[in-house]
Amino acid sequence: METTSRVEGVPAARRTAEGFLSAAFTWYGLDEAFAGPRWLMQVGTAADGTVQHGSMGHGDEPSIKSDASGVEKERFAVVVTVAASPVRRSGDGTGVLEATTVSSAAWLAGSGLLAYTWPAQLDHSLRDEWLDQQTETAFELADDLTGPEWSTLSLPVDGVPMPFHYRESEFGWVLAGSAGEVHIGAYGRGMSAYGLGFSGVKDLEAYAS
Repeated sequence: METTSRVEGVPAARRTAEGFLSAAFTWYGLDEAFAGPRWLMQVGTAADGTVQHGSMGHGDEPSIKSDASGVEKERFAVVVTVAASPVRRSGDGTGVLEATTVSSAAWLAGSGLLAYTWPAQLDHSLRDEWLDQQTETAFELADDLTGPEWSTLSLPVDGVPMPFHYRESEFGWVLAGSAGEVHIGAYGRGMSAYGLGFSGVKDLEAYAS
């Protein structure tokens, strides 16, 4: 997916819903059963500015820490919404946009989890190299959702049980599935994926505040 991220790395208090409001699809987050903090993350856009995907956080805002004990105390789940679309011409006519699939959501979720992961034994100078290697692995895993690394589970989306691909790692868990006009990915740590439910976001202010 040829996209760029916006508002990444901006403190939550200064993020706005602007990028999310310009999307032509419904955003998804955890359903009303989750009563903790909610916050906006990054928006991914195509070269022509079309919003293609974005992330919304729930729980503790994850941080990149080399202190394993600090990471283990974090409890969060991030929901990634990806617009479902076929191969198509870009809006500005400069090229072709790749199709988005459940694998797209799985890769974005997997790479998202890695962005907040830093093994305690890893030297700071080697982190970028490690991250590149792990991101490539996440891409390969996402490209084969029927492989042995993945299992399946059913989670509610707008109250309707839907199938998801799911896998766990030493860094946390990742899942991905489809819901009509969008693909949904998610990743987290310290919160069980098995008890989650997703619903369309009706009020972005709940995340932007």
